[in-house]
Amino acid sequence: MAMDKRFSLAGQTALVTGASSGLGAHFASVLADAGAKVVLAARRVDRLEVLARDIAAKGGSAMAVALDVTDGNSVTAAFDAAEAKCGPVTILINNAGVPSHSPFLGVSPDEWRSTLAVNLDGVFAVGREGAARMSKTGKGGAIINIASILGFAIAKTLAPYCASKAAVISLTKSMALELARYSIRVNAIAPGYFSTEINAGFLDTDAGKAMVARIPLRRFGNLPDLDGPLLLLASDAGRFMTGSVLTVDGGQLVVGV
Repeated sequence: MAMDKRFSLAGQTALVTGASSGLGAHFASVLADAGAKVVLAARRVDRLEVLARDIAAKGGSAMAVALDVTDGNSVTAAFDAAEAKCGPVTILINNAGVPSHSPFLGVSPDEWRSTLAVNLDGVFAVGREGAARMSKTGKGGAIINIASILGFAIAKTLAPYCASKAAVISLTKSMALELARYSIRVNAIAPGYFSTEINAGFLDTDAGKAMVARIPLRRFGNLPDLDGPLLLLASDAGRFMTGSVLTVDGGQLVVGV
């Protein structure tokens, strides 16, 4: 099989949560460029529709669906809508996530619960729904959970976030073990510090420059740095990979965060 064909996603349907901005929007565009029909899922449907039009303008196929990963009925409805228009979902990118910023003693029960509700419970709910449907087709599929290097290491004022991402890594491995019998591969990507619209201002600050100085490759990640790992895990190129966690961090974990 030619190498370029291994990475093709032609004939696949991919659902991406948290697709309205940042990593999720980028992942959706990359999957569409590789030939997948992409289901853009998030709460901000207006932004999803703009992205869907952009993908279509480049020759891709995309549809927008409303999805709140903390609402089971919303999860079911999103998959129903995806299947009705694009066929069964064969690739699932569990990307939706929220940050936390409080020091440990300042973390309220509401902040703790709301962070885990999206970052962990959402991965479980969407992953379970996706896996249940994939298992019934007899063709399997690929699930990619978006974790973080902060699932391996700890940083101050991020206790709920770090805990949730560590749990996502463990959940990924549990899913991989139990779903392999259905030919469903489950892997994770653990990004380091990436330049996005959320942290663009921070990069130019003294604190941002100091953080860059601690990264062995001496820069923050750019979104295209994630394209290779994403396509590897989503395509036949990674067909013998399951339970893996790919760190994409410029060597950050080597020296600590």
